[in-house]
Parts: sequence; structure tokens; C-alpha cells
Amino acid sequence: MIVEQIYTGCLAQGAYYIASNGEAVVIDPLREVGPYIDRAEKDGVKIKYILETHFHADFVSGHLDLAKKTGATIVYGPLANPKFDCKVAEDGEVLKVGDVEIHVLHTPGHTMESTTYLLKDESGKDHAVFSGDTLFLGDVGRPDLAQKAVDMTQEQLAQTLFKSLRTKIMTLADDVIVYPGHGAGSSCGKNMSKETVGTIGEQKATNYALRADMTEAEFVAEVTDGLTTPPAYFPENVRLNKVGYESLDTVMDRAMTPMSPEAFEAAANETDALILDTRHQTEFIHGFIPQSIFIGIKGSFAMWVGAMIPDINQKLLIVADPGMEEEVLTRLSRVGYDQTIGFLEGGFDAWKSAGKEVDTLDQVTAEELSAIEGATIVDVRKKGEYLSEHVEDAINVELDYLNDQMASVPQEGTFYIHCAGGYRSVIAASILKARGYHNMIDVAGGFGAIKNTSLKVTDYVCPSTL
Repeated sequence: MIVEQIYTGCLAQGAYYIASNGEAVVIDPLREVGPYIDRAEKDGVKIKYILETHFHADFVSGHLDLAKKTGATIVYGPLANPKFDCKVAEDGEVLKVGDVEIHVLHTPGHTMESTTYLLKDESGKDHAVFSGDTLFLGDVGRPDLAQKAVDMTQEQLAQTLFKSLRTKIMTLADDVIVYPGHGAGSSCGKNMSKETVGTIGEQKATNYALRADMTEAEFVAEVTDGLTTPPAYFPENVRLNKVGYESLDTVMDRAMTPMSPEAFEAAANETDALILDTRHQTEFIHGFIPQSIFIGIKGSFAMWVGAMIPDINQKLLIVADPGMEEEVLTRLSRVGYDQTIGFLEGGFDAWKSAGKEVDTLDQVTAEELSAIEGATIVDVRKKGEYLSEHVEDAINVELDYLNDQMASVPQEGTFYIHCAGGYRSVIAASILKARGYHNMIDVAGGFGAIKNTSLKVTDYVCPSTL
């Protein structure tokens, strides 16, 4: 038996590959399915099933493309009603894969079709659970994402999740391995561990939501406390996963269109395409195409695209480091942004060499900022980061909600914008500049650098106590 976690850091997402005696399954695959097919061919096995734990909101699954290319059967748990051919399994149903069994455990609560898959080894012993967004390490799935779709309140979904965990998950032996759908950084939970593999016993001992003496009312209160507004693209990803989408091959063929600076400029002027610059933030600061938006490929790219570009049907034109175009387009496709119409051939250097107009962002060091008396500071970190520790009198405008909180950004006078290390503040500054704000200056190194200056910072409060 082979069990492999295929973890994708930029999405904080875990897909899984299981193989036994000539057959394999893939659980919650990403959009690009080539690696799964290559792995199965290397092992000399046939992919029999594609198991989906639920209709994902934070990424577009590769189930449809993988099924078409391999003939594997797509499997969902009870209450799923997708618009394509698949097997909707019953609670307790057993799927045989080579010499092992996978038992279907219906665990509603995160969504009503949410399902956990229990793997039994060749001897019939419980080996591992693939818990999707039902159980994370250190947390459980948020119960608010499906409430509009199922006409239930988040409190009712939380009650359902409480029962699922107590009757289906916590009854398993302590040594059963837990393979979750996500880790720290995902928007699908609020307290996830950086670890990506654990055990039932560890979770019973450390996960706040699995306390043995916890009442249902306490569970509901704690699980629903502090939930932030989910990214705007989540409902659209659910729709794509449930209804279907274009083949990734088609999307990539259309998007991988190299454009000269002249053709790129014409496309930008003649369409409603957004220019998305994916280079490193230090490169962007020193020169970029006017009106372009920065979201660097070397950060949590896909999640920030989803948070900052609400419409997944937005046409895009890409500026990337030469050779990185395919990687950028692949990551965009993972979250359903399929409408890229081309990329700047030769990257930003080609634009500059063609004598095209260039814009820049102003920047100061943290030391220079500390010497400015009465500086207006805008902190774009998450609320929890800000409450934990921040520059005295700084204004908190979370990057996640910048599109909805423009009124909180100073329109008069110069202000200084920072995040933790410099990535998020440049995203914010690029968006603000494209919206007509020309009075902001970025702080190099962010709050990490600010803490080493004479600027007054609030007393530190551990985030876990907030």
C-alpha cells in the first residue's frame, strides 16, 4: 500500500494518492492532473476512483479532467448533486482498491455533502482518515460557507458538524492518521496547525473543537466565533466544482499567447483586461506598467488573486518573469481564473526597452519613517495581527477587505503603508494607485523592520488570547 500526501503550499491544500495491487485513488486533486497520471503510470497502476470530500470553495478540483483522461469514477458522499456523471456513495459504503478498503463516512457540517474517507489496510485495520474540511489539525471546517446553499444558519451547520465529529471521527482509535484537506494559511478555517499530518489521539488532546467535555452549545459558540468574511471567489469555485468547467488544456492553450509590447498595450486599451504583474515586489516598486496590479507569484499567489480580484471571469493580461508564465497561469487556473488572454513576451524589460510609459511606487525604510513626526500609518495586516501588536495610532485596513474599505484610506495628505514583511503592502499600494491614490509611500520590510526602530509599538498580546 502506498499513501502519499501531495501538498501545495500556495493554497495550503493537501491532495492524496493511494495505491494498492494495481489500483489507485486520488483524493481532492488539483486542477492540473498530469502529476497524478504520471505517478500512476510510474507505479504501474490504474486510477480507479477520484474521491471528493466536498464541493471545494477555495480551489477548482481536477476531478473532471482526471476522469476524462483516465476513465476513473468520480465519487462524492451523500447529499451531493453535481451536474455531471459520478457515483454518489452511501454512508458506510465500502470502496475496494486493490487489497485495501476505503469506507465512506458522511460527516456533514462544513457542507452538507462533506465526507471523510477511512482507509483500512490489507489486514483490515483502520489506518488513516482523509478528512477534507471536516477536521483540520488544530481546527475544524468553518460552518458558514454553505449556509446560503442549504438554507441553514451557520449555527445549525455547526450543530451538525458537532454530531459528525463526535459520532464518526472521535470514535476512531488514537493511532489513526489524520490527513486534512488544508493547513495553516487556508481561509477554510481559523486556527490550523502548520503541520499537515497528525493522529486522532493528538487531535483529541490538542484541538480546541474536540475537547471531550465540550457541550454542543460551547462547540457552536467557539466554532462560529471570529469568522471573517470569506473571499468573494469562493461561491464561484463551488459552482465550477459542482457544474463543471473548461478543460485545463483549453484554458492553457488560450492563455499561453505571447504578446509584443505593442500588442500587449493594444489589448489593454481595447479590452477590459486587468494587467496582473506577478514579479517580486522589489522589482514592481522600481517600475511597472501604469494601472497594473501587483500580486507576486512567490507569495500566497492564488489566494490573494481570489481575495483581490472578486470576478473570476475578469479578463487578465500577465506580466511575469520570463519562463514563469506557465506557472502563473497554472496557479490562476487552480482558483478558477481562466480568462487570461495573453502575456507580455520578454517580461517587463521588453516593455521598458520599447520605450513605453513606466510608473513606480515611492518607498521609505523603517528608519526613515521613524524620523517623520506625526506620520499617518496604514497597516494592511489582518485584524488579529494588528490587535496583537501595532504602531501606536496606526490605521488598520485589512488587505483582504481593501476593496470594501476604501473609505478608511486617507485621501488627503501623505500616508505610509505597511504589512508584516512587504508583500501585502505592495499589493495594496498597487490597487490604491490604480484607483487614483497617489499619496501613499510603502515601508520597506514592513512591521518586522518597524519593530527595530524607535517608533512606539503597542504591548504584545498573544494572538491565541484574542
